[in-house]
Amino acid sequence: MEIRLAENYGFCFGVKRAIEIAEESKNASTYGPLIHNREEINRLKENFNVKTAHALEELQESDKVIIRTHGIQKHELKKLQESGKEIIDATCPFVTKPQEIVEEMSTQGYKVIIFGDENHPEVKGVKSYAVNQPLVVMDVSDLEGVYLGPKVALVSQTTRKVREFMKIADYLIEHVKEVRVFNTICNATFENQDAADKLSRESDVMIVIGGKNSSNTKQLLNIAQSNCPESYLIETPEELQESWFEGKKQCGVTAGASTPDWIIQNVIEKIRKISV
Repeated sequence: MEIRLAENYGFCFGVKRAIEIAEESKNASTYGPLIHNREEINRLKENFNVKTAHALEELQESDKVIIRTHGIQKHELKKLQESGKEIIDATCPFVTKPQEIVEEMSTQGYKVIIFGDENHPEVKGVKSYAVNQPLVVMDVSDLEGVYLGPKVALVSQTTRKVREFMKIADYLIEHVKEVRVFNTICNATFENQDAADKLSRESDVMIVIGGKNSSNTKQLLNIAQSNCPESYLIETPEELQESWFEGKKQCGVTAGASTPDWIIQNVIEKIRKISV
């Protein structure tokens, strides 16, 4: 069986930057998971004593606090600043940008529309920068029947599908007099999604490697499954099942933006052993 890697996959700029920051900031705590990959977070804890706190109260014992790649809510950042702790900001610059846009546009009186998952930490952070009440939507249907006012500003969670974002933008342009559209989807997301789409069309089975709570990884799985029904999401090599590869001629492999190369290589080695 031939094993092929997608043309673009794995660590994005923001994640690479955050990992480097964490490795240089030994004996620190991240507020929330630094990235959505348990294996890499465990590696940082074991090798660099970088721990994860899930609430502000858990940070009492830490002198150094790392802000996760997805960012945090504005009022939480203010509390940390007031605490006097050393703050190391590992927020991805592509996440900082929609935060700034939302604050500026809402200050100018625009109704802010955020395309994304309201429960995702990135969206919670972006939403908190609006001075008026923003609207978070996942689909055009979420806008139907909603009074939006004379002018709106649209941003997106960085890991959403561009085609779905454009559907939201088209609807707003048809129904609102003034629309400001800011494409805040990360380029790495485009490239990884396009590569997964291409490879899954040519493969008998697809393996998507990444955190199961990672938005961009789940997007890759959805794309792969639309072309190759036998597509599977795993976090570690141990999850691979021999039955997935029986009678298959080509296995495609891709990985989410928070998946380190060492996990990808371990998965490929395990697939090779299974397929012999």
